[in-house]
Amino acid sequence: MVKAQKNPKRHKSKDDDASKPSSSKGDGERSGDDAAAAAKGAAGGGTIGQQTSGIRNKQKRSELYHKLKHQKEKSKAKERRKRQKEVARAEELGLEPPPKPVQHTLENTREADDTMVDPNDEEVMADENDDEFAAHFSNARPPKVLITTSYKPSKIMYTFLSEMLELLPCAEYYKRNGFPLKKIVKFAANRDYTDLMVFNEDRKQINGLLLVHLPDGPTAHFRLSNLKLGRDIKGHGRATHHKPELILNHFDTRLGHRMGRMLASLFPQDPQFRGRRVVTFHNQRDFIFVRHHRYIFEEKETRDPAAKDPAKKKKKAVAARLQELGPRFTLKLLSLQKGTFDSRNGEFEWLPKKENKTSRRRFFL
Repeated sequence: MVKAQKNPKRHKSKDDDASKPSSSKGDGERSGDDAAAAAKGAAGGGTIGQQTSGIRNKQKRSELYHKLKHQKEKSKAKERRKRQKEVARAEELGLEPPPKPVQHTLENTREADDTMVDPNDEEVMADENDDEFAAHFSNARPPKVLITTSYKPSKIMYTFLSEMLELLPCAEYYKRNGFPLKKIVKFAANRDYTDLMVFNEDRKQINGLLLVHLPDGPTAHFRLSNLKLGRDIKGHGRATHHKPELILNHFDTRLGHRMGRMLASLFPQDPQFRGRRVVTFHNQRDFIFVRHHRYIFEEKETRDPAAKDPAKKKKKAVAARLQELGPRFTLKLLSLQKGTFDSRNGEFEWLPKKENKTSRRRFFL
């Protein structure tokens, strides 16, 4: 007796294949979708990658990408040759050459911010007359800065502090000696210090700065990176004891304007130009680059080939150059707190939030 099979194998027929609905699209239909996606991307504009991102076929996407890129490079070369001809023609006729095209960068294409301020705005000037730094800018309270460190500073920290004391002519260093930060803030406020700077170190890497304006705040916390000491800078010089000039660049928003005033309050308002020292705080994409230079005037001989008289061929001209003194480092604002340092109950004026960083072209300073 032969047992019946529970699941007998069934042979496929052509009729079964024809009756079964197709789950995937054909090549013609798929290529039509890719062409529609390419046309849609090209109509929408944007970068070449954005125009070709809707094509699912990798080979066709790559072909279209290289084709569009070649067309773009060809049109740019054509415009460049046209511009060069216009410049050459203007030079021949003795006319002013056409203006150069503006290069698009993250700085000049940044998103518009509602807090962008004009320094000559009456409302901003009224706020400045009543803020925590008003006494400094009215020369009623000269700067007096106390510098200290984290626990157990290394040799690198002491070298960095010696250069910071040269950069800040009105600063003094006190050893930490295990005191908590709140006691140091009270100590500095009772002795009429205007600012407190605490440099943090982790595994012999200086990585943080806590800046407290006394006696009523605010308190700013920075990440410190890309530190290079003066001894490691090629052709560096030594700073003199003259009071330096101060340059603040691109602190344009309300927050940036406040940070600029906080950094400016570390320096005296009467620079001694004889020393030719310059300290620069340059804000770019919310990174504050700190540099310390001396400008030097040198008398150099230049040759004039058009002069016929050999005595007049050599001319003396005064040229200016910069000599970096150091240190150089970069600051990134992590938080701004109202009042003096209080890690538990402090109220923050500004904290970085992911929901606020909606675009890589949005900056806060």
